[in-house]
Amino acid sequence: MYRDQSSSAGARRVGITAVGSYLPERVLASEELQRGVAESSGLPLPPRMLERATGILTRRVAADGEYASTLAAAAARTALDRAGLTPADIDLLLFASASRDMVEPATAHIVQAELGSRAHALDVTNACNSFVNGIDTAHAMILAGRARRALVVTGETPSRAVRHRPADLGQFRDGFAGYTFGDAGAAVVLEPVPAGGILDVDTETRSEHWPVGGIFGGGSRHPREEEHTYFHGDGNELRDVFEKVGTSVLDRVRHRTGLGWDDYRHVLVHQVTLPYLERFREITGVPEDRLVVTVPETGNIASATLGVQLDRVHDGLRPGDRVLFVGLGGGVSITTMVWEKA
Repeated sequence: MYRDQSSSAGARRVGITAVGSYLPERVLASEELQRGVAESSGLPLPPRMLERATGILTRRVAADGEYASTLAAAAARTALDRAGLTPADIDLLLFASASRDMVEPATAHIVQAELGSRAHALDVTNACNSFVNGIDTAHAMILAGRARRALVVTGETPSRAVRHRPADLGQFRDGFAGYTFGDAGAAVVLEPVPAGGILDVDTETRSEHWPVGGIFGGGSRHPREEEHTYFHGDGNELRDVFEKVGTSVLDRVRHRTGLGWDDYRHVLVHQVTLPYLERFREITGVPEDRLVVTVPETGNIASATLGVQLDRVHDGLRPGDRVLFVGLGGGVSITTMVWEKA
């Protein structure tokens, strides 16, 4: 468990000053995805099963020449432009994503080469919590005096871990969570601010559940086996873990900060499927009008979820408006962050 109350007396304030996101051009409907899987595998899938089970109508899919770094760099350019900055103004660049271009080198270097920056560059990875963990890491490094201004980016391409030709119904079920995936990029600029900023961070990690779901190939356990390049997982088991642990984290945030749902302009939540999001609302009591619902049109875009949601509402925020981030990631971890617009 980790907690950080950055609004304590005498503390410097660091906040998000610009946001950008990027969605690939190609739109893939659930109906089209299901039809392709059924035709290639011969499985008798019920009509509109994917759409009905997940609430996902469409998702974006990266083109053949687009990579995790491509999506991240596109979002980064937007964020820098909105901040009135150039790549040379950044002295810390974090690529914080579940996806990456390759095992080595760090994808942050590829993004940096695309942008033309000379910042200290490194990767931060923690499944779907990667982006919010990257923001937290950059925040801490600025507070520690290790950086002046940071650019945190993510580029998620989980659609490339989808099993399009399952051998049988068992394989289809094992990889079902993969059919929720979509691709996206997001970026934020962090720097010292005169007021507001990141007020609170909390995390809960239950690593005993790490085998529940993931893409297990490409590392030292399964370096070259194609079978392990697909997403495997039990979505119901992941949901059970989050339900058991997640409410206690939110209770801690409320008790520590004194902030209730009405004190937030928006509550940004990682979204896997629409039924999962509805269950989250049911067990937490968060008002529906505080949520930014993206999953029906983007699918599960992994760690880019919170960044894309923030980009959609950022222009409408006024100084003093607060946003609660709720990240959920395989492994299993939950991360919350309270941010107030300066």
